[in-house]
Order: sequence, then C-alpha cells, then structure tokens
Amino acid sequence: MDLITFGVQLLNAVQYGMVLFLVASGLTLVFGILGVINLAHGAFYMLGAYLAYWIALMTGNFLVALVGGVAIAFVLGLALESVFIRWLYGRDHLAQVLLSFGLILVIDEARQLLFGKDVHSVAPPDWLSGSLQLTDNLSYPVYRLAICVFCLAVAALIFFVITRTKIGMIVRAGAENREMTRVLGIDYDKVNRLVFATGIALAALGGIVTAPMSTVYPGMGDGMLILSFVVVVLGGIGSVAGAAVGALLIGFTDTFGKVFFPSVSGMLIYLLMAIVLLWRPNGILGRREV
Repeated sequence: MDLITFGVQLLNAVQYGMVLFLVASGLTLVFGILGVINLAHGAFYMLGAYLAYWIALMTGNFLVALVGGVAIAFVLGLALESVFIRWLYGRDHLAQVLLSFGLILVIDEARQLLFGKDVHSVAPPDWLSGSLQLTDNLSYPVYRLAICVFCLAVAALIFFVITRTKIGMIVRAGAENREMTRVLGIDYDKVNRLVFATGIALAALGGIVTAPMSTVYPGMGDGMLILSFVVVVLGGIGSVAGAAVGALLIGFTDTFGKVFFPSVSGMLIYLLMAIVLLWRPNGILGRREV
C-alpha cells in the first residue's frame, strides 16, 4: 500500500468511525443509561435517511432536511417514550425486546407505505460537493471531511452536556440511583423522555448524514444496529467516551481489514471485541463492578 492509498483509507476509517459514534452514542444513552434494549435503533437510523430523502426532495435543501429530520425523530422519540417506553423501565429484557421488535415492524411498514421499496439517493449540498486537494497527490471528498468535523462537534457537545451541565449531572445520577433523584424532587420521568428522544434523534442524525454518501434503501439500519451494540459493549456500557473509542476502533478495523484481509474482514470486528472483553470484561472505559 502506497502512502496516498494509506492516507485515503485512514480518512475513510475516521469518517466511518465518527458516523458510527453518532448512532452508537444514541444507543449508549438509551441502553447504557436508561437500561432499555432498543432493537429498533437501526430502524430509526433508516428512518432518518428516508426523512432526509423526503425533505430534501420537497425543499431542495439538505440543511433543511438535516434539521427537519432530527426534529421529527426527536418528537417521535418523545411520543414513543410517553406512550410505550415508560412502562419498560425496570421490567425484564424480554418485554423490551418484544416491544422494540414490534417498533421495527411498524416503522418498516410505514416506510414501505410512504416511500415504497425503491432505492433512493440524496445529493449533498453544492458547497460540499467535489474534492479538496490535501497534498499534491491526495484529494478527498469535501462532504466526507465535513462529516468528520460535524461529528466531532456533535461529540464535543454530547461530552459537554453529559459532564459539564446540570442536566448531564441529573442523567448520570439517575442512571446510578433513580429513586434517589426522585427523593431530591427531580422529575426524572421528564429526564427519561428527553434522554430517549435524544438517543432516537442521534440515530436518525446518523442516517441523515450517511444518506448522501450511500443509497437510501430498506433494511439499511440492520447492520448499523449490530455494530452499534458492538460499539456500546466494546467501549463500556453507559460510557459516551467509551462509545467514541469503540467506534473509532471499529472504523479502523473494518476499513483496513477490507484492504489487507478482505476474505476475513467480516469477522475481524468480532475478533476485536472478543480480545478486548477478555482484557477488560466491562469494556475499554467501562466501570469495574465492586
């Protein structure tokens, strides 16, 4: 592999890892903090991509599609938490799996009713089209570079909210001891609603930013769901920083695995997870149980 090809693959790995972090961070909030196994997380990723396609088709503006898609997903998350998810806290995992599987079926039927079975494409904004010349021989698509910067900004915002704000402190305290927060007079039901809706919005955001880089098609969230769970477990359940580290590790493993070991690239991610969990059973940044 020459230096130029290595540079391109390096950027591809970072870009893929950052998009994966967007989706996995939403799952970290829902699964790691709320304790809800949401198998429909990948379906919301797909829904985000379809919303981007639909809104961009109506308005001709990708930024409107991005903001509109996230807003719709957030409102949908609020409604789902209020009607369905709120009854799952503290219940066994079977109930969570069955309900979230039902959500997958409903979302997929709605997708087929509204958008059909066709494959669609979403164009990036004109000002993010083309390639940027990074060195004399290395150019890279502007949109993919913009996605890296955008995802870094979102990651920084998540870290700031979780670690430096009152709402982040309440979320972390509630994850440790929900009853204690209620005794302190905190409306943790409202916090749960916001956390779940934020998780759904992050999944949809991942689908929206991915749409211009690939096609929008039924079932596109299935693989992302599995990888998101791998990221959450690899990084440490409930750790947003761990999700970032896990997503980048998977981005590098998947990208360079396809280049150097194409025949076994599909199993490298799971081999990585097995090695990490043997080393640290609670994940890279997971807390040790005492």
